[in-house]
Amino acid sequence: MDFVALLGYLVGLAVIAFISICVGIYLMSETFPSIASHESEDFFSDPSSGKKLPFPSITDKPSISLTVVVPAYNEEKRLPVMLEESLTYLEEKVKKDNTFTYEMIIVDDGSKDKTTEVAMGYSKKFGCEKVRVLTLAWNRGKGGAVRMGMFRGRGKLLLFADADGATTFSEYDRVEEGLRNKCKEERELSDALAVSCGSRAHLEEESVATRSFFRTVLMYGFHALVWLFAVRGVRDTQCGFKLLTRRAARILFNSLHVERWAFDVEMLYLAQSLKIPIDEVAVEWNEIEGTKMTPVLSWLEMGLDLFTIWLRYTLGAWRIRGDIKK
Repeated sequence: MDFVALLGYLVGLAVIAFISICVGIYLMSETFPSIASHESEDFFSDPSSGKKLPFPSITDKPSISLTVVVPAYNEEKRLPVMLEESLTYLEEKVKKDNTFTYEMIIVDDGSKDKTTEVAMGYSKKFGCEKVRVLTLAWNRGKGGAVRMGMFRGRGKLLLFADADGATTFSEYDRVEEGLRNKCKEERELSDALAVSCGSRAHLEEESVATRSFFRTVLMYGFHALVWLFAVRGVRDTQCGFKLLTRRAARILFNSLHVERWAFDVEMLYLAQSLKIPIDEVAVEWNEIEGTKMTPVLSWLEMGLDLFTIWLRYTLGAWRIRGDIKK
């Protein structure tokens, strides 16, 4: 067998293998995500009475201005700093605007430390109307924790923010302004469709200067994969400070499959597929010690998730649940 014939034979085998993998993925994939929850996750504790009270549902009408969802896994040390800053800001906002109301849902994603106990201390201090703690029965990953919090929110707008407090919470006003600019034609903001993303893209040159060459290569490689396989037009998909209208949150998180680090990418991919307006707003951000991401493994997982998102939606193995009608 000459070289050309051998090459053709190997290419043919590769094509057959790729088609077989695609067929296998299609047959084994759940078209829509299976969103299971433990019965304990339907309730939160009222520290003043000791009673268990039922969480509302994102399908209910909104009753407050803003829900802040904070996913937390083993965050007993970093969480207090974030909560002190964010709750101080929110309380000041309430004083300035008597129409503004808020709640914070701290989602303990199956932590092994005292994250729930720390969070409950703030629920006791501020009351469960303002601070509620959702303790998940098992670890789901950051995306899964955010989804569970979103599904139990009462806000017209819903924000998810990282427990490390890397994004200065006072940046919320600018992110909300970006979202409102995308919803000018809607009378009722909660019925609009829009996403506003905090972004660190403006800090990229500074971060490159302080990072190792290897980490810089990983960062640019990930950006390239995001652009190639999933989301275009959003420079920073991973900043953990994103604001959604209630309707957008209900639609996007009902169709979200990825529950690990790359869930932001799938969420934005879905938003772009549905032509939901996305704004990207530069925010103040600081590197905080104690990240749960490992430099190589997490990036490899995210790269695999990106390819999975592209392939499964391209094949039709994953589909968007429902439509964007009100």
